[in-house]
Amino acid sequence: MTRFTQEQLAAARDRLVPDVVADGLHVLFCGINPGLMTAATGHHFAGPGNRFWPVLHLSGFTPRLLKPSEQDELLSYGLGITNVVARATARADELGAEEYREGGRLLATKVGRLRPRWLAVVGVTAYRAAFDDRKAQVGPQELTIGDTRVWVLPNPSGLNALWTTPKLTDAFRAFRLVTGLPDASCAGSPED
Repeated sequence: MTRFTQEQLAAARDRLVPDVVADGLHVLFCGINPGLMTAATGHHFAGPGNRFWPVLHLSGFTPRLLKPSEQDELLSYGLGITNVVARATARADELGAEEYREGGRLLATKVGRLRPRWLAVVGVTAYRAAFDDRKAQVGPQELTIGDTRVWVLPNPSGLNALWTTPKLTDAFRAFRLVTGLPDASCAGSPED
């Protein structure tokens, strides 16, 4: 992994990171917003403590552990990545309530245009703020966007210590099973 100086990371603040999307995806994963490492590299979930890529593989969404730099390979599995808020920050708590609400409006428009089967928001706090649903919990949501169903997953950030890697993997696996996607991590093997 490339090492960045504090100055290089600071220079990445407010940068935009292109989505990894296509029409008709099976699942569009949606992060809160890019961190500085993600913005510096241009690759989603690139922070060294972020567990998104390992958990994606361990839960059976990908046949092998992908590096953030291999993010475009997700499209071949019918998966994509976007964010609620596009601008990069050092911490998600730097985002304001209006940014979340506007991000939710823009996300709904994007989902309406791309028509994924599922939108999976990784972070219940971000989902609550973006869609003004204070009671939302991890799991399926009542909200649909057109024909797209919505699921909230726990935030895979290393700062989310309540969700250990095994617990995150279980939550992602439970979601994968609901989507009907086969277990890509053990192709040819019977399901869990």
